[in-house]
Amino acid sequence: MTSAYKTLVQILTVKSIARRPLWRFYSTASNDDDPKTNPNPENTSLLENLDLMGVDVRMARKRQPGVFRRLFTNEEGVAEFLEGKGASRRTVASIISRYPRAITRSKDHLEQRWQLWRNIFQTDLEIVAILDRSPESFFRSSDNENLLKNITFLSSLGLGNQDIHRLLAAAPRAFSNSLELNRQMVDLLEDVCQELGGTDPQGFAKAIILRNLYILIRSTKRVRSNVDFLRSSMNLSDADLLDLLQGSGAKILDLSTEYLKKNMSSLRGKLLVMGCSEEDVRKMIVAYPMVLYIGAATLGTKLDCLLKGGITAKQILEKPKVLDYSTENVTARLKELEGIGYDFQSKGIGILNLSQKRFEAKKDRLLTVQNK
Repeated sequence: MTSAYKTLVQILTVKSIARRPLWRFYSTASNDDDPKTNPNPENTSLLENLDLMGVDVRMARKRQPGVFRRLFTNEEGVAEFLEGKGASRRTVASIISRYPRAITRSKDHLEQRWQLWRNIFQTDLEIVAILDRSPESFFRSSDNENLLKNITFLSSLGLGNQDIHRLLAAAPRAFSNSLELNRQMVDLLEDVCQELGGTDPQGFAKAIILRNLYILIRSTKRVRSNVDFLRSSMNLSDADLLDLLQGSGAKILDLSTEYLKKNMSSLRGKLLVMGCSEEDVRKMIVAYPMVLYIGAATLGTKLDCLLKGGITAKQILEKPKVLDYSTENVTARLKELEGIGYDFQSKGIGILNLSQKRFEAKKDRLLTVQNK
């Protein structure tokens, strides 16, 4: 832990002893978010300032109208702070347009929060890029102590600095969750591990978080429902289901349960019509769980396209990642390969899984051989 980080922890601890509600620094009016109790619903001076800064006031007003009824805000201080970290004026305007509550944050708050993030990221510009993509990830919560507690908690699970970096970059909202909310998700994952006979609950929770960076911003109800559905429908042993969930299957816990059920039913129905067995269905899902991400209509179109192009059901089962590509991409490749007389039955369908650059190189080599 760096000395700067220790100092920040001490500052936050002291401030927590005599902390006042944030609104006291910005507004002297009560119920400022309720136009019925405020005779001056909008601060005209604030509107003028934001307009001069290039903020899309119409967008901002739709998103968080209460901000415009505050008597005191810190738009100039926030802009100066962000520009000092490398944000352009255009980026600042975009951030405030999409998350106007940002202008209610004090300089001290921003400095403390930035330092917490800066202990994870290597440069200020990395943080600016995340704020530009997702302003609420930084400004949604005013509780810096909670952010620190979440970082400490996730580190205690065995997540290293680089893991926290990935998580904060991909799903920053997880750090705006209350510590209790994140703890509930981890507790659920550890319970699932124990139910399935696992011996390392914390390692199981860590593995799922690292494979599914969005799991902490999903509800425990959704994750529990998905686990129960997979357990009842997949007909796998507890050990096999445990391996699936902490492996590539972790990502399907993200889906809504209804969507998961619908896609499972669609996949099963389509494969059975193609002459596959229930065991084939199970093997495909275990080998390539992301197939359950594909909507029913899209899946049907992709499978029909492959079958029409001379691919067999058995080949699809052996190389299910061919379903990763769009129907348009696969159709174009099938047409090109047909033009050079490519035989899928003797050469397989691995060529369809190549990147575009490697596909073109492979096709050129085949043409060269043919022309000799």
